[in-house]
Amino acid sequence: MNSPALLRCLLGSKKRAAVVVAFWVLIAGLLAGVAPALESVEDNASANLPPAASDSMKARDLVRAQLPGQDATPAIIVVRGKGTDAAKSATQSVAAITTALSGTSRPDHVVSVVSTVTAPDAAAELVSQDRGAQLVIVPMEGSPSDESFQNAVDEVRALASDRAGPADVAVTGSAGIATDTVKVFSGGDKVLLLATVVLVLIILLAIYRSPLMALVPLLAVGVAMRVAETLGAILADAGVITVSSQTASIMTVLLFGVGTDYALIITARYRETLLDEPDRARAMQAAVRRTAESVLASASTIVLAMFALLVAVSPALHGFGPYLALGVAVMALVAFTFIPALVLLLGKGVFWPGGVDKAAERSRGAGVWHRIAALVARAPVRVASAVISLLVVLSAGLLGYQESFNTLSGFRAATESEHGQHLIQEEFGPGEIAPSTVVVHSQDNLRSGPAPADIATALTDADHVSRVADPRMGKDGKTVFYDVVLDLDPYSSKALDAIGPLKQATQSAAQAAGVQDATVLIGGETAQNADIRSALDRDTTFIVLLVLALVTAVLVLLLRSLLAPLYLVATLILSFLATLGATTFFTVTVLGDDGIGNRVTAYIFVFLVALGVDYNIFIMSRFKQELRTQPPAKAITAALTRTGGVISSAGLILAATFAVLMTQPIRELFQFGFAMAFGILLDTFLIRPLLVPAIVRLLGDRALWPARPGTPTPSTPTPEPPSADAPAAQAAEPGSGRLLRAFTWIAVIEACTWAGLLVGMYLKYIPETTELGVRIFGTLHGAAFIAYVFLTVLVAIRLKWRLGRTTIFALLAAVPPFMTIAFEIWARRTGRLPQPAADPSPTPAL
Repeated sequence: MNSPALLRCLLGSKKRAAVVVAFWVLIAGLLAGVAPALESVEDNASANLPPAASDSMKARDLVRAQLPGQDATPAIIVVRGKGTDAAKSATQSVAAITTALSGTSRPDHVVSVVSTVTAPDAAAELVSQDRGAQLVIVPMEGSPSDESFQNAVDEVRALASDRAGPADVAVTGSAGIATDTVKVFSGGDKVLLLATVVLVLIILLAIYRSPLMALVPLLAVGVAMRVAETLGAILADAGVITVSSQTASIMTVLLFGVGTDYALIITARYRETLLDEPDRARAMQAAVRRTAESVLASASTIVLAMFALLVAVSPALHGFGPYLALGVAVMALVAFTFIPALVLLLGKGVFWPGGVDKAAERSRGAGVWHRIAALVARAPVRVASAVISLLVVLSAGLLGYQESFNTLSGFRAATESEHGQHLIQEEFGPGEIAPSTVVVHSQDNLRSGPAPADIATALTDADHVSRVADPRMGKDGKTVFYDVVLDLDPYSSKALDAIGPLKQATQSAAQAAGVQDATVLIGGETAQNADIRSALDRDTTFIVLLVLALVTAVLVLLLRSLLAPLYLVATLILSFLATLGATTFFTVTVLGDDGIGNRVTAYIFVFLVALGVDYNIFIMSRFKQELRTQPPAKAITAALTRTGGVISSAGLILAATFAVLMTQPIRELFQFGFAMAFGILLDTFLIRPLLVPAIVRLLGDRALWPARPGTPTPSTPTPEPPSADAPAAQAAEPGSGRLLRAFTWIAVIEACTWAGLLVGMYLKYIPETTELGVRIFGTLHGAAFIAYVFLTVLVAIRLKWRLGRTTIFALLAAVPPFMTIAFEIWARRTGRLPQPAADPSPTPAL
């Protein structure tokens, strides 16, 4: 967006602006006509599963393959008798329910009924110790995501309630939980969207004091959201990305937040430019040109941070980023084109009723920011010390940090499935709500020997084992399954810790029973959560390091400094720790949540760092611009006063949009919304206006080391800074301009080539691709990436680090090779690419 010719083409007149607006409206309408509904392609199941290669998923696949009928989803009816003879009451209710569910008029999707009526031998597992409560297992066929399946569960609930009489009854199990999850989310997106629109509109009216100007960001977000949702639906339908209900909810608030932020930044600079340039078209072109670098850096940081999630092996994190990255990229394009065009199209009316002069005058900065700048200038040491001390105090809340893996406890609305889980815990024991399945696979036939019974006997003596059901033999005769009930809450950290020792105990029992080279796997919700925890621990470490590296790299390229990125990133880390500490204290200690949602910490880090660095980018970019005409001390003061109002307004809107997530009846969204709102307010009103300027003030001329501020030139008249397409670096050394142009053209051609290959690979991937061919392809991509890094260093040295925006765009050519390598990793983990041949072992042979 730094090309004057391109800006004149898009924003040279009202007619051209009208074409730009019409283009986006047409694109949104065409995509909406061909794309499926986003809700129809949402995948809410895989996000709650561990990696496909984990032991618990292998155990699940074995259960489905070796035990017929295990594809059904069980609904568990809990019946607790009432009155003086609770046992008789429960027995009568179970008999009536069984009869109703076994007849020809039973609800669709019901496969069979397992109760004390149909399976008297299973009474030990279906009847509580005091005989006052019983379980009825109702396997149901079909997909829990289908509306017909959910309706069938509702029919089972209505029938059970009607036939239970005075007994207390609840339907839970996988079928009940899945249905309740859909109900909890139903209507939530509409409430979220309406609340976000109303809140943002109120804040924008207070900021702009103009109805039309307040509507501009909302219209832009609406266009971007429509385009992003339709593109996301098309890609999800093609199997390229995954979209869940939670991702869609976060996308809504994210686009409203960053969209209004970019609108505020661009329109604020437009109002400021109008002070010196009365021609509105030229003023808008100048505003877009002067904000392009910072807005581009901001959007790039968010997009790269979202793509960093692709290194994760856990589906919850791996599938989270691409859709959000797509949304932010679309929003950035809309911000650079649709917003300026719409403002020009509306003419003077966009500033009604105050008028152009008042709008331009407000861009000089409010008096409060002059006082804050004066405070930082007087006492930078005390300001920095006070802010850091407060952040450290807030971080102390991490002393109460713990994670929760219980999906039902995360619902902030009463559900029948949760009530049923509590009944099971009270009447049958804590572990009965989610038994674990221990799988023992041998190379030999186990049908005739005593080994299966011997293993079951040994398992009853294992630590934290409450009950072991009779072994079940698989179809191949080599695999035995044991339903093991722990004496612990299956979602607690202690239960997750017990999975490893249970596996070791089973391995020892198999060896003692004479089963040599046995493969032991453990399935069930506890084992799955243990694998999820392991994957998340691994993923969080990699994501933290990668995101910090990406943010640092963006800051180095933007600021041409090695020191500034270090202290700016340090402030982001402090902000994250303080935010997580405050969130833990408020939600866990005060509100009494079981813990922080197991994925929330990673989400908070990625979003808070990616969005929090935006405000540092905006103020430091303005600081660099002010250094052209002022010494460092005055430059940081001018940057703070000129950007204070608009960035604080942007931060307030972004925090408010994320706070809307607290209206959702899901623990993870509530905690994430609170954390983001709190963290963004910290960045907006403490770190960006106080801590960062104080550090810059203390460092003085070294704030952008190794770059040094040159001799300031008079601010009046201020010539337009030279375009990066004709960089001042040309004067640094003869031939630099030709080198830049050649490098740029090669980079653009290479980037387009790789982008085309990527699109083809994602949409038309060929399963027959040979292992050798893929490895060679990946090697070439890696070599291209390394070559670009090397070439970048050479160009930077030749130009004495005076890299222009054109060079930064050229560097993006290194992204496609890197993304293709990421694609190869993704293809292997999702099974779209054959895995390398493994060493002979029992585990993969299962």
